[in-house]
Amino acid sequence: MDMRAVYGGFAAALSSLPVWVMNVVPSDAPDTLPVIFDRGLFGIYHDWCESFSSYPRTYDLLHADHLFSKIKKRCNIKAVIAEVDRLLRPSGWVIVREKSEFIGEMQNYFESLRWEVKMAFSEGTEGLVVVQKTKWRPATSF
Repeated sequence: MDMRAVYGGFAAALSSLPVWVMNVVPSDAPDTLPVIFDRGLFGIYHDWCESFSSYPRTYDLLHADHLFSKIKKRCNIKAVIAEVDRLLRPSGWVIVREKSEFIGEMQNYFESLRWEVKMAFSEGTEGLVVVQKTKWRPATSF
């Protein structure tokens, strides 16, 4: 899933692979869904301040390009991260490209879920966090 598809570029980059990408155009963004459809791709409008209508553990990979900085003033970021956790399968991946000042915050949220941060990189005004959801469960103590 591309959580902030603009013109479907992420899906187009993966078009040679045997994958299906859901392009999500945020409801407060410019209306680019017709462009996505013209490219032969799937897409939907969605407000990330609300739950996404999908079964839990539906997606293997979530891609968010500057999504969190765009919705931070309107939404509770922790609630959006919880929705990401609900949508992602165990051992699934999240790729977040964001402004540098949000990279540490995103990394902290994912680490609090006990996800494995594979890469966190920030240079200049841009940054990237790549995380993998773990199968962590609390230890049983009897």
